[in-house]
Amino acid sequence: MTWTLRISGLSLQISRQSLLAGLAAAAVLAAAAGLALLLGSYPLSLAGILDALLGEGSGLHRLIVLDLRLPRILAALGAGAAFGLSGAMFQVMMRNPLAAPDVIGFNAGASCGALCAMMLTGGMVLPGAIAGALLTAAAVTLLAWKDGLPPERLILTGVGASLALAAAADLLMSRMDVLSAADMAQWLAGSLTARTWRDAALVWGGLAVLAPLVMRLHFPLARLAMDDAIATGLGLPLARLRLAVTATAILLAALAVSTAGPLPFVAFAAGPIARRLIPGGRPALLGAAACGALITLLADCAARAVPAVQLPAGVFTALIGAPLLLWLLIAHVRKGAL
Repeated sequence: MTWTLRISGLSLQISRQSLLAGLAAAAVLAAAAGLALLLGSYPLSLAGILDALLGEGSGLHRLIVLDLRLPRILAALGAGAAFGLSGAMFQVMMRNPLAAPDVIGFNAGASCGALCAMMLTGGMVLPGAIAGALLTAAAVTLLAWKDGLPPERLILTGVGASLALAAAADLLMSRMDVLSAADMAQWLAGSLTARTWRDAALVWGGLAVLAPLVMRLHFPLARLAMDDAIATGLGLPLARLRLAVTATAILLAALAVSTAGPLPFVAFAAGPIARRLIPGGRPALLGAAACGALITLLADCAARAVPAVQLPAGVFTALIGAPLLLWLLIAHVRKGAL
């Protein structure tokens, strides 16, 4: 069974399976958020958390819940959703599960841009991340271009660019003082420590601005998974469409990086997981956003659960994504795609 939702000229088909999967994802995200509210060095009961959320209880409880834990949870959910959307859009457009922004160097470019902005201005993280991601995308595209843009060539070029940009980030940090370099090293590993309401508002405001564009691109993006000749026969302007998808996905990746740092493998893993859960050949953008948000939040919960040490969430996202990357690489080698 399928329902059609029409909003201001936009038409969106929702199947019963997708609706059930969405409700299940919302329930899992709510449970994970509840778990994250309970975690911390200061123990809080469920009743104490509910009182704090309602503006009651002690001032200390309200400070911990409303000013420390809740903004961090919302920032994790927003950054993860942005990563998941960005990765799914690139993977569908390039017809390759390896073509995620964290694999092909765009996240590394965004982190280098943000790092340069921090050093030069003391702020301006989001504009720096956007500029770094756009410059990296342009450079990788030019280096990979050879009578077109084969996905495999783009991926290998992006991996090389990612390694070069990681070395550049290390060089930039060597010019900082010890304390600033230590903070930036944790951020570059992917961390949600000390996130505030400003960070949560930034990432969710960016998602709200980009959401209409993502919805408008959903239908043509599904057709990009077809052969170019078929997509052209359907009347799609491939060049303009790919440019729009690339620009939107880069903005989403830069938004996520500026909030949570370059969390490894979230953008890469969210799309394939969502497509497994929601089959049918669709881009599964909402599913990828939900999976990205859940991976990020659970990784941050795992980082907070380790006693006596502040581990970055990127350690745990790497533990999730690295085996998936190796599995996909082996599958592509066996198919002769690499």
